Amino acid sequence: MSPLPVLTATRYVQPLREGGSLPAIVDTRDGGLFVAKFRGAGQGTKALVAELITGSLAQAAGLPTPELALIDVAESFGRSEPDPEIQDLLRASHGINVGLRYLDGSFNFDTSAAGEFISPDLAARIVWFDAFVSNPDRTHRNPNLLIWNREPWLIDHGAALYAHHDWASVDEARTRSPFPLIKTHVLLAESGDIDLADEEMAAAISHDVIVAAVGSVPDELLSDSVASGEFKTPAAARKRYVDYLTTRIRSPRDFVTEATEARARVHRTAPIRVAARR
Repeated sequence: MSPLPVLTATRYVQPLREGGSLPAIVDTRDGGLFVAKFRGAGQGTKALVAELITGSLAQAAGLPTPELALIDVAESFGRSEPDPEIQDLLRASHGINVGLRYLDGSFNFDTSAAGEFISPDLAARIVWFDAFVSNPDRTHRNPNLLIWNREPWLIDHGAALYAHHDWASVDEARTRSPFPLIKTHVLLAESGDIDLADEEMAAAISHDVIVAAVGSVPDELLSDSVASGEFKTPAAARKRYVDYLTTRIRSPRDFVTEATEARARVHRTAPIRVAARR
């Protein structure tokens, strides 16, 4: 896994107000357009850490995820922005932030309109992955899936790995616990054999892959007061993430059993007929 490029933000193009963290399209020197997630947003740097680790793991496992980069925001960046909310956000985000390649012309996934672009096998691997990283943000209401060039792309993983918001309470039992929220996954009903996906994904996400994904997080983010509160050094924080992920993926995987059972329940549930009104 190659080190992530560090790109300098040169122009604030447009805010994306659909997201609660107020991400934005920014132009970068020699890199083109990226969707930037800012460290000064309400979710803080841990959302950026989750974005980097989860996105890197997804890419290593062959899931379609936009190119990741680190976005350097200088003190002078965005000073001409007239919106005071954006000004405050950018002032709180000087330094390293996170970017995903902007997929120009993409549109939000909807099962009825774009289900043909996701095969049952890919859906099963995505369900498995979101259960593994405990990602609650892939629902019908908020799928965080884009269709671009007739292919699906996974975006917005800042809410994943939510165990890292309270490391002190995360013992082995909690680390290996299932993920009940998988029952709300937008692709659960369309997914194929999750047990088969388990074999493929567990083989793809090796210990070395986990170490490399965690290693993609720069010291600057892990040294932030929010992210570093429970650790003396960035190295100690990285070790905690690696230990958590390698323990969680160890067999037997309760999150796979939970996902398989949730899929079976969905398939057993008969569709509800809606009476026509005149």
